[in-house]
Amino acid sequence: QVQLVESGGGLVQAGDSLRLSCAASERPFRLGWFRQAPGKEREFVAAFSWRTSGNYYADSVKGRFIISRDNAKNTVYLQMNSLKPEDTAIYYCAADIWDGGSYDVWGQGTQVTVSA
Repeated sequence: QVQLVESGGGLVQAGDSLRLSCAASERPFRLGWFRQAPGKEREFVAAFSWRTSGNYYADSVKGRFIISRDNAKNTVYLQMNSLKPEDTAIYYCAADIWDGGSYDVWGQGTQVTVSA
């Protein structure tokens, strides 16, 4: 079973930056980031696909967030710039380990809080 270890959350002010990391114990087909704010549904943020070597972003974060990876470490990073209060959420890393179109393994989540 693939295991995911997330890190990098915290409390910042609007306009600041944070970098999240997600390390997988084995390389999956995709590693993605999702977030869930209080009272809201979980939403997709960004993903990297080792199968396509492509980066994918939600419209709400395009131009502000950058996803990158370290192949040797099976790790993806989410560089979050120009943070807004509406980015406040628990951020979850997830892995697609079967290339079946869904994310099968989830991390424990890391809190990101952006104050105005």
